[in-house]
Amino acid sequence: MPVVDCRGLACPQPVMTTKKALDQLKEGELLVIVDNAVSCNNVERFAQSQGCSVEVEQREENFTLRIRKRKVNREIEIPQEIEKAKEVVVYINSHLMGRGDEALGSFLMKAFLKTLLDLETKPNRLILINSGVQLAAEGSKVLDSLIALSEKGVEILSCGSCLDFYGLKGKLKVGVVSNMVEIIQSMLEADRLIRP
Repeated sequence: MPVVDCRGLACPQPVMTTKKALDQLKEGELLVIVDNAVSCNNVERFAQSQGCSVEVEQREENFTLRIRKRKVNREIEIPQEIEKAKEVVVYINSHLMGRGDEALGSFLMKAFLKTLLDLETKPNRLILINSGVQLAAEGSKVLDSLIALSEKGVEILSCGSCLDFYGLKGKLKVGVVSNMVEIIQSMLEADRLIRP
């Protein structure tokens, strides 16, 4: 069984290294070792998004992920209504909306998220990067709206490096810590990308 040692690698390298190993593996098992919970969560979510099953075992500060890849049957017919489903992603790169006055930008962002919650059609995913991660962290004035969006099935991804930069690691109150691979993949696969 192949073993991929990602200890000491910075985000998004553990996910990239796992992707490369999975691409080379037709079917079977792969062991991935990481040295922190954020990398463990990122690799686990990536592997699951690729249709793999994952078992995680923690020993002291290290995490071992046993990833099982099964052969995919490409001849499965996809129902037409699923095939037509649109992937809508909202990309937020600031805690403010627009440029100019900070108080107005804060008010507009709050109004944007509240309106998004009130609309019948919801996005599939919200991506928060740079100071946008502050919106999903402890002390945010828009947490109620983001929690309600999450409860309605909107996936909320916050950049792990950005959370680190702003000293918010461990203060995320809604959604999951993400990485650049997952963020870029979400943007590339989106049918519509909305930037407020």
